[in-house]
Amino acid sequence: MSNKNLDPEHNEGNQTEEMKEEGSPVEPTSDSSVDADAETSADVQDEAKDAVDRELEIFQDMQRLQADFVNYRSRVERDRGAERQSAISEAIRAFLPALDDLTRAESHGDLPEGSPMAAVAQKLRAAGEKFGLVSFGAKGDRFDPELHDALVQNPNPEVTVAEVADVIEPGYKIQDRLLRPAKVAVFLPAE
Repeated sequence: MSNKNLDPEHNEGNQTEEMKEEGSPVEPTSDSSVDADAETSADVQDEAKDAVDRELEIFQDMQRLQADFVNYRSRVERDRGAERQSAISEAIRAFLPALDDLTRAESHGDLPEGSPMAAVAQKLRAAGEKFGLVSFGAKGDRFDPELHDALVQNPNPEVTVAEVADVIEPGYKIQDRLLRPAKVAVFLPAE
């Protein structure tokens, strides 16, 4: 036996040193390596939690972006419809004076049935109806200042509410959009 074995401190000593001396590939675990493993495990859990939090944040951002895109698309479609309706209204508004002239000519008997101008008047009316053009304002209607322009006002003891006495020019609407108010003469109740 060697002097190493006689040393009492060496007998109770560090086994790691003995194993290293003997060339053993296995190293015993110590309390410090267990603590390091626990810290490493905690770090891995923290990293995993951070990664999950980042993924959740990215997912929520993606949901917000998707909702924003859906809102944008519906707003663009709504605006596109409004712009289309506005363009149609402006185009038809430009033809209203010609339509008025043809209506006056027809009411005076200047457009006989089957004449070329009567056919043109009919085609203009059909084109307007295709886009929802509606004429309004008739004798006897209740006067509405939002729909009628009163050019003449006459008191009349026979009426209790203001009503249209005569239509000078009809008004026109496309769906709910007012293109032109009707120009009318109005009977007012006598006071």
